[in-house]
Order: sequence, then C-alpha cells, then structure tokens
Amino acid sequence: MNADTLLSFIGHFGYAALFFALWLGIVGMPVPDEVIVMTGGALTANGFLHVLPAFMLTYLGVVSGLSLGYVLGRLFGNTVLERLGRKKNIKKYADFSEALVRKYGSFALCISYFFPVVRHVMPYVVGLHRMPFRRYALFSFATGGIWTAIFFAAGRFVGDHAQAVGELVYRYGLLLAGVSAAAIAIAVVVRHLFKPNHSKGDRSL
Repeated sequence: MNADTLLSFIGHFGYAALFFALWLGIVGMPVPDEVIVMTGGALTANGFLHVLPAFMLTYLGVVSGLSLGYVLGRLFGNTVLERLGRKKNIKKYADFSEALVRKYGSFALCISYFFPVVRHVMPYVVGLHRMPFRRYALFSFATGGIWTAIFFAAGRFVGDHAQAVGELVYRYGLLLAGVSAAAIAIAVVVRHLFKPNHSKGDRSL
C-alpha cells in the first residue's frame, strides 16, 4: 500500500481505514505511521472527516497495533523476534530496544515512540521480558495519546503537504528534533545572558 492507495482506502472506508492501516503497522506497512496519522489530521482540516472520531480511531489504531506486538512477545518470546529478523534487518532495532530498557526501564516505552521501527519492536521486547500489562498500558497508552495528538495536529496544520512532511519526519525526525532542541537551548541561554539585570541599587529615585 502506497500513500495514494491509503487515501483511496480512507475514501472508501472512512474512519475504519485509519484504524486498520495503523493496526497493520505491526506487520510492516509500507506507509509510515507518521504519514498515516498526519493524513488523518489533514483530512479533518479540509472537512472530509470529523476531528473527534478520526482522532479516536487513529489513536486506537496506534495503541492496539503496538499492543498486539506486546501480546505476541509475551506469548512467543524470542521466536517472534527471530522470525522477524529473518525477514528484515530487525536485530539492530531489537538490540537498541534492549539497551533502552536496561537504561531507562519502563520509560523506554515512552522514548521508543519517537524512533521509527523501534516503536514497533519495543512492545515485543517488553513482552518478552514479561512486563505486566498494566504497566505496559500505563506507559504506552499515555505516550501513544501524546504522540498521536502531535502528528494529528501537525497534519491539520500542513494540510495537503501531510504526506511529504510525514515522510520527512520519518526519515529525519530525530535529527530535526535534535536541531530544534539545540536551537531552543541556545535561545534560552542567550536570553538569560542578555537579560537586563535590574538590581535594587540601579533603581532611580
């Protein structure tokens, strides 16, 4: 399925298409999640879909697809990752996910949302480690809501450019995020350094 087919799919099946396109992301959809979510937002901006049901079905598609990975990892363990590894270059993402879990614990679920591919591999890994589902749901569902809201709102903002921007974010998102964070940090430091220092002794009577 390419992006044009996705739009056709949404045109025929409406809100349900957003859910299933994201739910099927667990098996490796050719269209990145970022593009799907931003497309959903863009279609609400032009009035093709209503905001609330589109957002809810998009969010449910994201978290249910990832939760399926958790269940598979918990039930079948290494067998799932081994099978995936034979089809794709998954091992490096699994190793990266393992490293995140060792360093950040449950918060690795939150971090993984902002790494393409790792977002899908992480649920397998924490399921393999038998993380309780209640804890998984707490971290994954909450972060999933934030992540979905960010890209859904971005789709509404960029409109017809959702596909191009979504693919750009998918490819260079981490770099762009790092550059943005650095720019903000520099701006804060500069503002602090050049902020007028009004001491009591400087006050004129």
